Amino acid sequence: MQSATENRPDGEAVPLARPRTLQLRKLSYYRRLAARALLLVPVGMVLVVDVARRGPRILGFTGLYRETYLAAILESTVVWATLLYAASRRRGVWPKVLGVLFVVAITLTVGGQRYFHDQYKAYLNVDVSLFASNLMDSVFNQLLADIGNYLIAKIPPLTVSIAALVLVRRVVRPRRRRAFVAGIVAPLFLVGSFFIPTQHRHMQAATPDVLYLEAIGGVIRTQLGFTDQSRQLRPMARTSLPVALVAPRPSATRPNVLFVILESVRADAVCIEPETDCKRTPFSDRLVPERFPFLQMRSLDSSTAISLAVLWSGVGPEEPRSVLHTWPLLFDYARATGYDTAFYTSQNMMFGNARLWVKNLGVSQIVTATDLDPTCDLDMGAPEGLLAKHVNAHIGELKEPFLAVVQLSNMHYPYYVDHHGPMPFEPWTTSKAPEDNPAFFNYYLNGVHQQDAHVASILERVRDSALGDHTIIVYTSDHAEAFRDHGQMGHTFSVLDEEIHVPAWIDAPPSTLPSEARENLHAARRSFLFHPDLTATVLDVLGVWDDPGVAKYRQKMLGRSLLRPLAETRPMPLTNCAGVWSCAFENWGIMEGSLKVEARAWDPEWHCYDVDDDPFEAKNLRTPACGVLERLALGTFGRLPGGDKK
Repeated sequence: MQSATENRPDGEAVPLARPRTLQLRKLSYYRRLAARALLLVPVGMVLVVDVARRGPRILGFTGLYRETYLAAILESTVVWATLLYAASRRRGVWPKVLGVLFVVAITLTVGGQRYFHDQYKAYLNVDVSLFASNLMDSVFNQLLADIGNYLIAKIPPLTVSIAALVLVRRVVRPRRRRAFVAGIVAPLFLVGSFFIPTQHRHMQAATPDVLYLEAIGGVIRTQLGFTDQSRQLRPMARTSLPVALVAPRPSATRPNVLFVILESVRADAVCIEPETDCKRTPFSDRLVPERFPFLQMRSLDSSTAISLAVLWSGVGPEEPRSVLHTWPLLFDYARATGYDTAFYTSQNMMFGNARLWVKNLGVSQIVTATDLDPTCDLDMGAPEGLLAKHVNAHIGELKEPFLAVVQLSNMHYPYYVDHHGPMPFEPWTTSKAPEDNPAFFNYYLNGVHQQDAHVASILERVRDSALGDHTIIVYTSDHAEAFRDHGQMGHTFSVLDEEIHVPAWIDAPPSTLPSEARENLHAARRSFLFHPDLTATVLDVLGVWDDPGVAKYRQKMLGRSLLRPLAETRPMPLTNCAGVWSCAFENWGIMEGSLKVEARAWDPEWHCYDVDDDPFEAKNLRTPACGVLERLALGTFGRLPGGDKK
């Protein structure tokens, strides 16, 4: 005789039970479903956040990219579900420890990636964690400067993780043996995720939490000395090849050169040419009204170390490490022709081995940030009021003729701004939140405005002294700074114009240059120029550009002297990945005249822009000329950024 049965919600037939027993079974069944769902909350949150940020790209993953993304989802599920399950047991100290670990890990990975993506439109990955020898100091400096937005980014994952932990402890009923095993393997899975490779370059075809966890592994390996240091290229002590001039000009005919190099200053943050009511840089604007402006100057990169290598040597950033560490610098040519030399900087040379780069400059005067303020900030350096005071006190001690380079650094993020000083740009804020971008840009402009007062004090010291009528001033910035123009913030992440279009001008008293040279400088006002052109121009001012002793070094120099007619253009390599500095994300391109091709690590193709017709680089061109530059870029760099051969 068959017993009475009923069907469970899942279709399985079970013996008919008493109503109370049946209700308990249903509750138990739904509890198990709820428990499984709760264990999937972390990976669900990660996927929702990722799809919201880059849904179209994820949907476009094919082949290997799709497989690596699915593998990352599996890894994320295993790591978080196991850890949450192990933390669900309500008794004992160890589950409580695992609960804290779960909340902290979720908050850091999901919130940290949200903050990073808001700044750079890409996720933190293992390449970034291997990126800088001073990574932790630099990261901490930046986070402290933007701690409000960083903490705000952490609030949603913190809330979700705490809620998931509370609910899972109410709903999940782990068996003792299973909980014991999970308590052992869960932290092992978490630590193991630090060392599981992901598709972190180019398309970043992995979930953001998995990318973050692998990046943590990169930090650990770096700190323990297990990483490949060749991927972390930093300046080393350099030794210039000898410069032997054949016919140096007599000292009496040579002017002094004061070369001013700003930090992270965009072209649109400066009054490059004289203005009736200059608000951005009014102090220097007033002092040099007869300057020759260059409205279309570009750096070849957006990294200080690379820019200095290019500006001082004249070679391209794509040259091998051996060339960048041996090619003669402006200081070498100047000394060879009888110039005195000096280097004054507010940059903290403890960052990224920069001290090694300047160790053998051979200048008669040198001062760096820690000489001015031993406790100065790693990123911003020493206050530039101290630098200006030092330069003004000692530049008169140089023997004439001299080449003096003044490098400023306070406009490196988080930007040195005296809140009690002039703040003409309002409203301003220190918040980097996307909705605060205009006010944050005003904060940056206030910093440039204040920096200009220090620059002007140096210019005034020179112009009002006996040096004034025979000193040429060359002015530019090492690179520019992005403010979400194409999504990214800061610099080193692209060679788009917001990161490489820099201010530049030359001020030359009438007695220092012949009329033809002055006419050529004036004619270059709207020409598309590049940093190596300034190198060549300074060498021409020094009187060595045509010297046979320089000829063997000119073969690698890319610039043209602006004192002469600009007859031809030439393609210029652009990159933030060079033999003196590694890049967090690969990015490079080629620019000739106003036409530029560029790509970043996550781009599947080259982008081509005519920055004369399209200064905001919004329209990707498809012209034969673009094809020529694309082929040239591939010939120069061998591939698209991000690792894919093409």
